Amino acid sequence: MITVREVSQAALERLLSAGVPAVMARLLAARGIDDAAALSRDLARLAPPDTMKGLDTAARLLADAIARSERICIVADYDCDGATACAVAIRGLRALGAAPGQVDFLVPNRFEHGYGLTEPVVALAARHPRLGRPDWLVTVDSGIASHDGVAAARAAGMRVIVTDHHLPAATLPQADAIVDPNQPGCAFPSKHLAGVGVMFYLLLALRAELRRRDPAGAAARAPLQRLLDLVALGTVADLVRLDGNNRLLVAAGLQRIRAGAACAGVRALLRIAGRDSRRVGSADLGFAVGPRINAAGRLADISLGIECLVTDDEGRAAELAAALDAMNRERRGIESAMRDEAIAALDALPELGAGRKSVVLHREGWHEGVIGLVASRVKERVHRPTFALAASSADPATLRGSGRSIAGVHLRDVLDLVDKRAPGLLLRFGGHAMAAGLTLRADRLDEFASLLEQAVDEFADPACFAAALATDGPLAPDEIDLPLVDAIEAEVWGQGFAPPLFCDQFVVARQSIVAGRHLKVELRATAGARFDAIAFGRIEPLPSPARIAYRLMRDEYQGLASVRLVIEAVESTVAAAHRA
Repeated sequence: MITVREVSQAALERLLSAGVPAVMARLLAARGIDDAAALSRDLARLAPPDTMKGLDTAARLLADAIARSERICIVADYDCDGATACAVAIRGLRALGAAPGQVDFLVPNRFEHGYGLTEPVVALAARHPRLGRPDWLVTVDSGIASHDGVAAARAAGMRVIVTDHHLPAATLPQADAIVDPNQPGCAFPSKHLAGVGVMFYLLLALRAELRRRDPAGAAARAPLQRLLDLVALGTVADLVRLDGNNRLLVAAGLQRIRAGAACAGVRALLRIAGRDSRRVGSADLGFAVGPRINAAGRLADISLGIECLVTDDEGRAAELAAALDAMNRERRGIESAMRDEAIAALDALPELGAGRKSVVLHREGWHEGVIGLVASRVKERVHRPTFALAASSADPATLRGSGRSIAGVHLRDVLDLVDKRAPGLLLRFGGHAMAAGLTLRADRLDEFASLLEQAVDEFADPACFAAALATDGPLAPDEIDLPLVDAIEAEVWGQGFAPPLFCDQFVVARQSIVAGRHLKVELRATAGARFDAIAFGRIEPLPSPARIAYRLMRDEYQGLASVRLVIEAVESTVAAAHRA
């Protein structure tokens, strides 16, 4: 069902009085912005580092480590957030005085070692091929639940700094320092930082610490803003909520990319994805660059992606970007086949239409690196919290699952309830409100599905299962122009700050299939204005008249720019009237 977002009239009036154009004021007010000051891109408005628990301790320890030439190993997660956080750590620590051979990284193999700082990962770190046994392990985007791994590292004579953004368990690991805005007692106001954002904040604190020790030193003037393209990429790719603090970070990173100041790897990935860096937006990071980095972690080893983001060699960056692009094409093929199997499997769940509130899917032969994408596609189709599971390559008797949720169902809290009701069922689990992962024994899959259904039923308001597409309502024909497209493109959109989506009544004047898989459409508004539109990935004819949800796209042909409507959803006005 297509709906229209509510707009606070008080917020709208404040934005209009501050000079914000009418359509943009409406879009922003509908997303909770009620003060034009919130639109400032001044990084001085970032939440202050000194409010983040553990930051000062971690900064002092790293400053001491650099001064003593102690070896530092960054232990990264195997997704884009982990890769960018790792690259930020390496680039940042070198800029702050660490020698090139003093800092290196290690990434767990998701198929062999599992998630986080596990004991096998610690064993690998202790015989690092370039560092030997490091003096320090610094986790990025993981570690908050790695009790055994931290204990193993310390027993082996290595000290540990945990940087993470995931929700902690009841107890924290015994690390030398923990930096996580979601740990108990942390007053940092932005709880939605990605792992790369946490690492960036640690570097800010480290620079401040080095400045106190040597105000005239080179480290005191290190230009950490050069890392913001990577911070923006990891933040968008990890689908964290784009609160005001995250939007500041992403906006600053996009500004650097548009100015041609991104690192070699980001520029190479944009080129191979066919994106114009001068007009890059958050969607380009989320749908073009991020998936190519993630593909390495899903199918092989994300070290390839990290190397692409760390190198300053243009040729090497291009070579690595090409390899990542090839992996992404392979990933898409695997995902497509698994998605088709998953959709077919939904036919075996007739109870979905009779009140079932969750979906659990498993098929032999599924690739464990791609199950999260499958879960996401199924969730979008059925609007239910969904888990997809595959046999673990490390232990075929166990299944690894990845889940995606809907607004109103906090997935990690649901898993926590399942764990409390059936201790030992989940061998491990973790995640966020909208995404989570788990491991369980294959012979207990049915038990998990049953308990998950019960937990979701208890947690969720029944209203959240009614799928609704929130839009920003209609645009007047004279409001649909290139300046509006430019204004929208200049803003930061993403998770928790949805990109604009409009809707209106149209008559379909003409429609035809192009390239064998897209529907090219001419729409006529009630006022008579005509618009070119396209429905990507759709070949079924549109009903007419219809209520159509659409976004705006700049269309350039032979040097001329125009606005095209991109159709996202269609609702027959006849059907809508009947339903009403």
